Amino acid sequence: MSLKETTDESAAPLNLFTAADVAGVLRERGWISGDISAEQNVWCERAAFLLGPQAADREALAELLRLVFEYDADLVMGDVETHSVMTRYAARDVIRLLARLVLEGGSCTVERFKEIVTALKAGLDLRGREVLYPLRLALVGRAGGGELDRVILLVDAAAEGGFAVKSVRQRMIEFCSALD
Repeated sequence: MSLKETTDESAAPLNLFTAADVAGVLRERGWISGDISAEQNVWCERAAFLLGPQAADREALAELLRLVFEYDADLVMGDVETHSVMTRYAARDVIRLLARLVLEGGSCTVERFKEIVTALKAGLDLRGREVLYPLRLALVGRAGGGELDRVILLVDAAAEGGFAVKSVRQRMIEFCSALD
């Protein structure tokens, strides 16, 4: 094995988790009970693929999954981090345009998410954190890094797969309702 191959392999994030691990966390946390359907198992595989490399251990995986299964905009609004994000330049403009885009469109797939981010950046002439922090806050209840974008991509798929989660559309409506 060459040095380049070793470097390439070591640079790839390690995924320690499988669909069975995701399903196990969902059962442990009470987000599901009993058997899961074939469609839900496919979702668990995708969740393991997207979130596994982002989680150093099972507790970190559970925390990312919690963002899919638990959402309460009123609690989000009570957090200091929320106030910090929402007082930044153009944050409310991002939320207004995001709400319009989410409510006009369909499920939040990879393609739809890219469209939304592109429209926000172009429509508001903003970049990076100015767009992504308010977006992540509204849709998963937390500002932060790219791992949260992966959570967003799982929300509508979970709702469509029969899990008891609030869709991206429901979260957006709830977030806007909770704003002053």
